[in-house]
Amino acid sequence: MRAVRSIQGSATVVDVEEPSGDGPILDVASASICGSDLGMMAFGLPVTIGHEIAGTVDGRSYCVEPTLGCGECDQCRGGTPQRCRGSAPHGLLGVAFDGGLADRVRVPAECLVPLPEGLPVTDACLVEPLAVSWHALRKVDAGTSDRVLVVGGGSVGLLAVAAAHAMGLDVDLQARHPHQIEAGRRLGAGTPHGDYDVIVEAVGSDEAIADCVRQAVPGGRIAIVGVSHGDRAVPGIPWMLKELTLTASMCYDRKPDAREFLDAAAALAADPDIAATVITHRFPLADAAQAFRVAGDRRSGAIKVVLEP
Repeated sequence: MRAVRSIQGSATVVDVEEPSGDGPILDVASASICGSDLGMMAFGLPVTIGHEIAGTVDGRSYCVEPTLGCGECDQCRGGTPQRCRGSAPHGLLGVAFDGGLADRVRVPAECLVPLPEGLPVTDACLVEPLAVSWHALRKVDAGTSDRVLVVGGGSVGLLAVAAAHAMGLDVDLQARHPHQIEAGRRLGAGTPHGDYDVIVEAVGSDEAIADCVRQAVPGGRIAIVGVSHGDRAVPGIPWMLKELTLTASMCYDRKPDAREFLDAAAALAADPDIAATVITHRFPLADAAQAFRVAGDRRSGAIKVVLEP
């Protein structure tokens, strides 16, 4: 079967063995390219890329919650497998294990999330990044009395706007490119003005953190979602004088009474305009190299690029 792997720093479609081991085999219907996928090209990981995945098993449609924990440590038992600290192999599909930019992928049964009625499987790869943004807002206890600002107009930032709008929150967007600002407007974002109780940092730069600190009210809460591979710098005096809370946010919880994947899937099913706005390009799997080039070029107007086997 076909799969996308990093070969000499480029996304390349190669022939690989069929999935083996325990767990259902998902026929992939859609898999989208994450910014972290672009960043990992240089590392040349020996696995199939892709953790934003949806498809079918025996004719039934699912999205895939790609965090695999040991299932035994305190973090996994508490519903936070993204923080697993067990000795058994754990991590993300597409990073630590073969992912979904392929014809098929084997997925642990506990990672399969049935799609709600009204959510096409071709759009359901968005459940994963929307759940990331949903989790960030939950981590800082965003509520209807809060003014919310999202800093960053990439897919995670725009999906944070969509999540906030679905939660009934007043949300504005600070973005760089005109097509991102327009997409934010379609998703319910206003224009930044004043200061904010809750800010989602979805860029991954020190400049963005400084913007968040500057625009937060005293006592405000900042969710750090943007990924950076280096140390982060925080403007010390303003942060301390305002007594701001900076909260790291990674992936999503899998708690019996609060599974954020279910919330994200329900939000996408209820509002088809989210997928229509965020998914800007679709390519067949055979054109993975071109898809990655488009996804990596913000001037192309790309927000979320989807591959369909």
